Amino acid sequence: MPEQSNDYRVVVFGGGGVGKSSLVTRFIRGTFRDSYIPTIEDTYRQVISCNKNVCTLQITDTTGSHQFPAMQRLNITKGHAFFLVYSITSKQSLEELIPIYRQIIEVKAGEENIPILLVGNKCDDSYREVSNDLAIEVISKVMKGCAFIETSAKNSLNVYEAFQELLSLDKNRNISLKLDYKKSRSQLRKEKLKGHCSLM
Repeated sequence: MPEQSNDYRVVVFGGGGVGKSSLVTRFIRGTFRDSYIPTIEDTYRQVISCNKNVCTLQITDTTGSHQFPAMQRLNITKGHAFFLVYSITSKQSLEELIPIYRQIIEVKAGEENIPILLVGNKCDDSYREVSNDLAIEVISKVMKGCAFIETSAKNSLNVYEAFQELLSLDKNRNISLKLDYKKSRSQLRKEKLKGHCSLM
């Protein structure tokens, strides 16, 4: 199936067990599951507003292991914006994001203002290995240009805000999670009808 040009692709990177899938499913479905099931790769879609038109937000939830470098590179090439997710309970999970950040910068060389959001998940946990100050220090020294937010997929804290923040970092497009419903219903209908045959 050919890719639609009105897709806006967000790629979610991070180590295993940091809560990538939990963040995405909390945002898309409003649900949270306590058990950990490793992800190979999942794609979720949601309708959003982009340059005052209706488009599809396509979220790719990547595998937590780094066994698929070719897939990782392809996701970076196709992606428009990136979540780099770590757990505040694991300093190692923050350190694992540095090579991914560097690869994004390498693959997207020549592009200005790449939307990248560093996300410290599990901020509901009382055990913490990564302070706010440490995350900000990593941004200032290594991940220059990244924005930063802490979230809790479990408590639904800053999840919607994280997605809105990431989209607002794209200076080339005017993107919003909120739709102008008066306008978008007819546009959605047109989108639905596109590619469908009707027997009269």
